[in-house]
Amino acid sequence: MTAFAQERCTTADYSAVQKTSGTTSAKKLGEAESFIQQATSIQSRTSGSTSLIKIPVVVHVLYKDASQAVSDAQIISQIAALNKDFRRKNADAVNTPERFQAIAADIEIEFYLATADPKGRATTGIVRRQTSIANFISNDRIKLSSQGGNDAWDSKSYLNIWVGNLVAGAGFSSTPGSDEAKDGVVISSAAFGTMSGGGNFSGGRTATHEIGHWLGLKHIWGDAQCGDDGVSDTPQQAGYTQGCPTTFRSTCANGSVGDMYMNFMDYTADACMNLFTEGQKRRMRSVFADGGPRASLLQSKGLNEPWLQEAPITETITTVRIYPNPASTEINIVLSDVAKGKVVSIFNANGTLVQTIQVSSSNQKVTVSTLKPGLYFLKGEGFAEKFIKL
Repeated sequence: MTAFAQERCTTADYSAVQKTSGTTSAKKLGEAESFIQQATSIQSRTSGSTSLIKIPVVVHVLYKDASQAVSDAQIISQIAALNKDFRRKNADAVNTPERFQAIAADIEIEFYLATADPKGRATTGIVRRQTSIANFISNDRIKLSSQGGNDAWDSKSYLNIWVGNLVAGAGFSSTPGSDEAKDGVVISSAAFGTMSGGGNFSGGRTATHEIGHWLGLKHIWGDAQCGDDGVSDTPQQAGYTQGCPTTFRSTCANGSVGDMYMNFMDYTADACMNLFTEGQKRRMRSVFADGGPRASLLQSKGLNEPWLQEAPITETITTVRIYPNPASTEINIVLSDVAKGKVVSIFNANGTLVQTIQVSSSNQKVTVSTLKPGLYFLKGEGFAEKFIKL
């Protein structure tokens, strides 16, 4: 968590690399920003009701061992937190200072785990993959199966969220106009959901912040001393805020308005963030305007009833480790989570079945003290491993 305190979000650095990685990337990012500015300007001159936008989400969970794999309950808690924050139904909305109450906004955007995958098959909206990568950084490796991560679902139809063991930052996001194959949000497993026990980052608001970037928002200080975030109703401020301040602060000559450090796009601790503004709402919703960089999501079938009736894909156990090896009384079998509830078998060197085990844990303990000394084979779906009984 020390690294998080120093650098909560690495989106600015990630985006800077994208802009310099090739002229096409820079051009598309620039075109998206121009569109957002124009569409936001149009929205600010019009009035009327807005429609609720529902976004299908797929969560890619990458883990090397079971301790890194966030639970389904944790994922569900994160989706719930997003919907409270983006609909201004968060309980701490009452903590928004009076001077900002009038511009605090219900964004009218909601998030739901996908019910249909890109091929139309039934899905929970959660994909789990065990990887040999212990730590990920703010690049695209976690987004590519070929590099130990997991490939994105069609980003024109889904918000991809990757969750893994991040170092040097709690999260980062692509921005509108980014490479479609790598478009989405990456969150550290230690800062994901409201059950992570991550102290300042345990309210699920790292995801709220990063999805703000994914929808076109910048940091409230504009990533510069008294910079411009492109939103008219967020006061300029000198830089980011850490911790959980409670007193009035004024920088950049913002006078009696003061710093809006409780905005979701600052670096304040989760417990002290509580609002988006009307201006931020216009900017975020502008990406869904006709021809906008997120407009295709409005036509997504990701929340539809599955239309392809196909047997669920059965994941096989591909990564297994046995220790100690050799062993005299007990072995530990480390398997991926897909092994839970399945049966693995032990055969002796002659091929005779000597023991079966129903897996109940990703680190399964097995007593082998009654086996005769010699070579044995542990077999299951998609694997066979040897161990020696002393």
